[in-house]
Amino acid sequence: MMKTMIGASLLAGSLMVSGATAAVAQTKPTLGPYGYGAVKLGMTVKQAKATGDVVSKMPGGGGCSGWDLKKFPTPKNEAGVYISPRVGLAAIFAAKGMQTPEGIKIGSTVNRLKGAYPKIKKDIHGYYVITVPGNKKAYYTFGVMHGKVTEYGVALKKQDCFN
Repeated sequence: MMKTMIGASLLAGSLMVSGATAAVAQTKPTLGPYGYGAVKLGMTVKQAKATGDVVSKMPGGGGCSGWDLKKFPTPKNEAGVYISPRVGLAAIFAAKGMQTPEGIKIGSTVNRLKGAYPKIKKDIHGYYVITVPGNKKAYYTFGVMHGKVTEYGVALKKQDCFN
């Protein structure tokens, strides 16, 4: 009897912790290391559409197509997600409020960025770039102005949608 009560008590405690964790996850959307929620790097257009979490924005015309995450629409001539006919879902760019698993978000300081990713380097275009921790097939790219992250995304290393 006591063993059953302890087990039920532990189970109830686990459920409460899980519920709290789920609530936190919903308030702080995470981008990376494999994508955003059900929308994953490498997915085909058909697979991405099947998640119900993306909407078509710009037809690809044989090349990469532009999409948005339903919960995070972008301005008219922009897209938050790019899907390549060759490699699948190639990149997802962060919306305000999203963060990496390491806590980096739009507005983070460059010092915080370098603290989270000590081996980060600037590329030829001036963006900070690093292989995604936990996914060697992808990289993060961070735009920084005036010492703060102004944009970031996660992309496949073999993406063919942009330079």
